Amino acid sequence: MTGPDSALAPYAVVAPAGARPVGTPPFWAPGTEVMWRFRDHGWAPGLPETATPMRVVRDDERGTVAWLAPGTVHLTKRYADGAGLRDVPLERRFHTEQHRVQALTRWTGAGILRIAPAGRPWSVWLFWDTPDGGADADWVFEGWYVNLENAHVRSGTATFTGDHVLDVWVDADGTISMKDEDELEAAVAAARFTPAEGEQVTANGRWARAAVDAGEWPFDPEWTRWRPDPTWTIPTLSRDERWDLDLTGLDLT
Repeated sequence: MTGPDSALAPYAVVAPAGARPVGTPPFWAPGTEVMWRFRDHGWAPGLPETATPMRVVRDDERGTVAWLAPGTVHLTKRYADGAGLRDVPLERRFHTEQHRVQALTRWTGAGILRIAPAGRPWSVWLFWDTPDGGADADWVFEGWYVNLENAHVRSGTATFTGDHVLDVWVDADGTISMKDEDELEAAVAAARFTPAEGEQVTANGRWARAAVDAGEWPFDPEWTRWRPDPTWTIPTLSRDERWDLDLTGLDLT
């Protein structure tokens, strides 16, 4: 299936010179530690980003599959007054006066399998309920979270994308629902996106829904049965990536 006309993404993501699209060689070997980076519309060096260390499950012409392990410490963003991104009322959330700063946090709850399909303006996150961190047989697949974002490009051991606010949720039984349509409207109202960019995101959402309906990869049973290698350790941030952040109360061992 072909995508919407014109560019797949409403804006370009800043990435190192020579970054290549996901799905093109050379590919990462399974088990490689990589960094999954989100950079906002208008990002420039020195501005905060989200960067999550993950471990490669598979990487080939179809795209990149990576595991976010429970307990992973990653770079994230918050407001300067300490509020989380969703703590600010929607009507003010995307205005420039809400200054965002770099922060650190630890991923809590079950791990997530993330898949960045080549040439698609989204990634697919698989969620499971894992009671008490139970054995493989206790895992219950909950659904696919389709995060609308730029088609990934990578450089070195990092992959780069930018979030598009609008998302799609697909229950394990195949029921599809849109998420955060109000946030996209607020982002356009605050001029974070232009009206044309907002329309592109909405078109990509329709494309994602059609991909789900068509059973395109990775919306098939293959990955719902996947389990992580029990010998894998949790990837870590380098000290250079966290040298100037407040580590108070955060165990990074």
